[in-house]
Amino acid sequence: MKSSISIIWAITALALAALACQAVSGGGGTTPVAPTESGRVLFSDDFSSQQWGTGTDADSSVEYADGALQMIVYTRHYFVWSNPNNQDYENVHMEVTVINNNTDSTTAFGLMCNQQPDADDSFYYFAITPAGEYAIAKAQAGVKDIFLTNNDEFASSSLIAQDASSYRVGVDCGNGTLTLYVDGQQIASVSDSSYTSGGIGVFTWSDVEATSTNVSFDDFEMRELP
Repeated sequence: MKSSISIIWAITALALAALACQAVSGGGGTTPVAPTESGRVLFSDDFSSQQWGTGTDADSSVEYADGALQMIVYTRHYFVWSNPNNQDYENVHMEVTVINNNTDSTTAFGLMCNQQPDADDSFYYFAITPAGEYAIAKAQAGVKDIFLTNNDEFASSSLIAQDASSYRVGVDCGNGTLTLYVDGQQIASVSDSSYTSGGIGVFTWSDVEATSTNVSFDDFEMRELP
């Protein structure tokens, strides 16, 4: 049975240009797990059951397929995200596997945290591309988004494999620090405490000249930060 969804349309400026956004919110709850040495697991999902928000329209499709959450974006320069629930979290480490379905090398994808309950388009996001670029960014309702890394620009990293079949994206979000990991290696870390708690999500962002934007998310896990 499909999760209940709410679709929110907005126009926001991401980095240097404006793009349309679609948000889909799921109705699932957390999966409690016993504490471990590396932090108590707050939520985990192998995407075998439908907890994350789904929906399809002329701009994008967010649907369960082949045991994962697949995001296909049909519109250029378009940002779409999905949430598993509307709970607030703070001081967390998250990881997700992103499967590259022959998407454009310029497609950006990753994780979101501290999404504000009173401003759905205010949050942090951690983006990478199959071209080996990355950014840690802050979205704020009504103003241009800010890349907190590399002087407000995407940066390249030799630690991000180019056009890999999949990526394990990890982030730390809490205690005033935002850190991005790819395949177990730290890519970048910045300090910002504008948002201290909020919702979580996964996202895909098509390039301004995209011809194919298609990725899937699998094996999500979120733990408490020390």
